[in-house]
Amino acid sequence: MTEKVDAIVLGMGVGGEEVAECLATNGLNVIGIEHHLLGGECPYYGCVPTKMMIRADDMLAEGRRIPGFAGASTVGPDWSPVARRIREVATDNWDDRVAVERFEKKGGRFVRGTGRLAGPGKVTVNGRTFEAGRAVVIGTGTSPAIPPISGLADVPYWTNREAVKVERLPESLLILGGGAIGLELSQVFARFGVKVSIVEGMDHVLAMEEPEAGAVLGEVLRRDGIDLYLGVHAKSVESSGGVRVNLDNGQQVRAEQLLVATGRRTNIKDIGLETIGLDPAARFLEPDPYMRVAEQTWAIGDVTAHGGFTHMAIYHADIVVNDVLGRRGPAADYRAKPRVTFTDPEVGAAGLTEAQARKQGIKVRTGIQKASVTSRGWIHGPGNDGLIKVVEDADRGVLVGATAMGPRGGDILGIFELAIRNQIPTDDLRHLIYAYPTFYRGVGEAVRNLGEDIHQPLR
Repeated sequence: MTEKVDAIVLGMGVGGEEVAECLATNGLNVIGIEHHLLGGECPYYGCVPTKMMIRADDMLAEGRRIPGFAGASTVGPDWSPVARRIREVATDNWDDRVAVERFEKKGGRFVRGTGRLAGPGKVTVNGRTFEAGRAVVIGTGTSPAIPPISGLADVPYWTNREAVKVERLPESLLILGGGAIGLELSQVFARFGVKVSIVEGMDHVLAMEEPEAGAVLGEVLRRDGIDLYLGVHAKSVESSGGVRVNLDNGQQVRAEQLLVATGRRTNIKDIGLETIGLDPAARFLEPDPYMRVAEQTWAIGDVTAHGGFTHMAIYHADIVVNDVLGRRGPAADYRAKPRVTFTDPEVGAAGLTEAQARKQGIKVRTGIQKASVTSRGWIHGPGNDGLIKVVEDADRGVLVGATAMGPRGGDILGIFELAIRNQIPTDDLRHLIYAYPTFYRGVGEAVRNLGEDIHQPLR
């Protein structure tokens, strides 16, 4: 039997939950399907628990900075309250009952199971078939991408999911991957006394962002006692009183525990894309500006080429809800796409990096200001590492990208996102009144440092 409904949301992560709740609130008969936890990666294994971990390691770091500035301090890290807070406060011991009840109170129906597309408008789950008269929304998210390293399958490695659940810290931890997830977790565990090593194939950490930011962050991580193996790859993995990773340069790195943080892969391979005319072997789905991928079918969040962050899934959700309900709303605009790596210092960025801008053929000017020599940075003292970098389209006199790295660097992004998206002339930014003494005053200083050359060194 086939049950007719108005809308089906396949994958109830943050974006899917937003779409399903909004459509249900607007009177549609909505089915939300999720095989794991309603809410997805962010509240249970990503954003929320990891930021609790980061808040805890930041408190330790600040305590250790007291001597010489505010008296004396002795800091003794204890992981147990962090683990307890994640389990009891953040995740309800990885139980989504509250989220399910919230969705159902708004008029939606939740089905726990692995859904699969079965033709235009149709989804099967648990032997049942639902047919949507208005919309099918695909939001099946991502899973950790596990590289094909010899011996890896025989080692009990962690991904981010195991890392946030840990109640007893290992003596040592080896992390494969120097991207945002690996770096955030590396600093957390190092500041709680774990000996941490990172293996990264690029020649600097955080390779997707500006190299200047990666260089500064690398220095900070080394000060935290983290060993960086850069420009090398894991060739094989062995169990050896813990784990031993053999690198392609002949080095060996040992640790009690291994964490794999080498990226994410979309969960779209086995969801029946071929039944609606889409390629099941595609790496991502490619929606139009209103997130449509097929007739009466939309895709949101991590399964799309412009996903990768909770805020993008929510952004997509708003576009889809308006489109499904026939409301006028703006199309997707990714010119100022923001992202933040929540290390200490935070690395916030919006729009294009310098390298990306040059690859697009843009005539680039850059300006950089060190965070430590801004008025607030100098006052801040220990923990003031960072920089502000702006990337300008010199022909048009507008910013196309920017990086804000420093204490609460992500909180400075608003001015950059607005400037990039609305194409505010850099001359206007140059002459704004920036409150003194603030970190964001460095925005004006970086803009005033815009030069004609390819690259300005930090000063």
